[in-house]
Amino acid sequence: MEILSLFEKAVAESKNLTERPSNDTLLQLYSLYKQSTEGDLHTDPPSNPFDFVNKAKYEAWASLKGKSKEAAMQDYIDLVTKLKS
Repeated sequence: MEILSLFEKAVAESKNLTERPSNDTLLQLYSLYKQSTEGDLHTDPPSNPFDFVNKAKYEAWASLKGKSKEAAMQDYIDLVTKLKS
């Protein structure tokens, strides 16, 4: 099965996990998903200093700069597989 099909399957499976992942894991899933689907971050950081959620999302995605979409997809697949077990 090609990486895109495996990634799409993992995305669907991530919505049906039996336990809610920790906030750190959710950020990791978010950033890997964004890197997989959009590539490197291309927006400015949140301007509101009290917008902690969007700031955390921004920083998590920014930390993946330079990672290929395919590598991010594989990391996402691996993380979802780990969460399912």
